[in-house]
Amino acid sequence: MSLDCINISNIPQISRTCCNPFIFKMAGSKNLLGIFILQVLVLGLFSLHAQGQGLKVGFYKKSCPQAEAIVSKVIRDVMAVAPSLSGPLLRMHFHDCFIRGCDGSVLLDSPNRQSEKFSPPNLSLRGFNIIDRVKTALEKACPDVVSCADIVALVARDVTVATKGPHWEVETGRRDGNVSLIGDPISPGTGLPRFSANITVLKQSFAQRGLSAKDLVVLSGGHTIGMSHCSSFESRLYNFTGNGDTDPTMDPNYIARLKLKCKPRDRTTLAELDPGSFKTFDDSYYKLVNKRRGLLESDAALLNDPETRAYMVQAIGHGSTFFKDFGVSMVNMGRIGVLTGSQGEVRKVCTKTN
Repeated sequence: MSLDCINISNIPQISRTCCNPFIFKMAGSKNLLGIFILQVLVLGLFSLHAQGQGLKVGFYKKSCPQAEAIVSKVIRDVMAVAPSLSGPLLRMHFHDCFIRGCDGSVLLDSPNRQSEKFSPPNLSLRGFNIIDRVKTALEKACPDVVSCADIVALVARDVTVATKGPHWEVETGRRDGNVSLIGDPISPGTGLPRFSANITVLKQSFAQRGLSAKDLVVLSGGHTIGMSHCSSFESRLYNFTGNGDTDPTMDPNYIARLKLKCKPRDRTTLAELDPGSFKTFDDSYYKLVNKRRGLLESDAALLNDPETRAYMVQAIGHGSTFFKDFGVSMVNMGRIGVLTGSQGEVRKVCTKTN
């Protein structure tokens, strides 16, 4: 690695794409033309990464032709005995892609618990052992070929299918990153959007990563499977404005039901994101939110924007395109900040760098 790359390693967007000593020598010169060219080159590189340059369907067709079949079999076996892992495994892809791009950095362990995995927003993720199980199977069949980042993307698709959701063609070819910092998921403005985020913050967060308002509302539909800790929405039930009140935008009958399950300061109890069908991928999430029964503030916020609100109505109507749209938006998300070609590495073990 060049000295230029080491000096900028604390700026992930640059350290990934611009580790080229020629470019940085240009930047260091006083030649205005050189600086202009640098800016064009950097913007061009960012654009390529934003579009998922280097990814393609069937990337492992020659190097590991049975790769996707191996992933699917492991997930079918897991879902047969532990269907509750479907939600966490689906969201793991989101948590990975939104921080440093889809590079498997959320999987990395740290001896002092300072990697992304141990950041507060990721403490509710489960299923890391399932990713390890898939990786072990793939390493046995095709050593040093399939990246952990691609495994996370494929698993997200396969748990969706296993819960009766849509199938989509997953683009592969990602490489694994080797940087994972506990502070990144909670970094103001660039971290994971909070469960209490309003619609403005949510749209900005998605736009920063090249995703649209439609992607936002479609991907939120992933809340049709899985559960959430009571602590994630406790304020809506007991102290919404700091005066011991409830969230006026939430159905009071729903609040009453939730209070039976979630007591104040409850940090362990889980509630269904989509009561009645939280193990089945369907459109009932949108039905609930439209009835003011979205569990999280970020769910309810989707009613506060004309575009997202219109989609929520369309998603439960005749001719809904939700299943198709979900696959499209998952592909879009899977292109965020990817490492391809000679960038990054293919980890032998997903929890540690090579």
